[in-house]
Amino acid sequence: MKQKETLLNIRLNGDKIELSDLLIDEMGDNHVSTSVDTPMRMDAFELSDAEKVKKIEKHFTAIMEALGLDLTDDSLKGTPHRVAKMYVKEIFSGLNPANMPKMAMFENKYKYNEMLVEKNISFYSNCEHHFVPIFGKAHVAYISNGSVVGLSKLNRLVQYFAKRPQVQERLTMQIGKELQKVLGTDDVAVLIDAKHLCVASRGVEDDTSSTITGYYGGKFKEEKTRSEFLRYLEMKTEF
Repeated sequence: MKQKETLLNIRLNGDKIELSDLLIDEMGDNHVSTSVDTPMRMDAFELSDAEKVKKIEKHFTAIMEALGLDLTDDSLKGTPHRVAKMYVKEIFSGLNPANMPKMAMFENKYKYNEMLVEKNISFYSNCEHHFVPIFGKAHVAYISNGSVVGLSKLNRLVQYFAKRPQVQERLTMQIGKELQKVLGTDDVAVLIDAKHLCVASRGVEDDTSSTITGYYGGKFKEEKTRSEFLRYLEMKTEF
């Protein structure tokens, strides 16, 4: 028997459109992304952080009440505020361009013109389809064209783009493109290996798989350079 679709009516720019539950689920389960840039409204930053926390707290209270939870319980009554503060100040803080790390550049006075690799950068993000965690390791490399950036800034850049609702393909490209812009070179590579709890804890419930995505620019499109980068990632460098 054909599965029955439930139609949802929504409005986009004043026009009514219909999306089915099945289509919505399919987009999420198939990891669909709509653009390289994180979709944001024009008025995204008209509210202050404090106003956003207050608004989210109100709505999360409604969610918990709809689930039947007793918010008078000592353990639960502070949860809406904690969640709202966490969303704005922590796990989604990368939505605000004001939180972009300062990427101070330095002249490459020692003339190091080989590949630099920062591997095993830990990050935590959230799937934009189900708002559950994505976590894993990012590996970043570049070849200087005359300027270098502090190593910790590579970690901070990864974490900045991770701290927003994400799709792994978009996260990989955002890191790579921003590094190219900051460093003034196309010779940038990014590889991400991550676990998605939208796969592990719901849906197919596969706890063993991980997702790998890569971004290669400039010299890293050449087999020799890309292979060198991948060999570095295989080296055992844990101390």
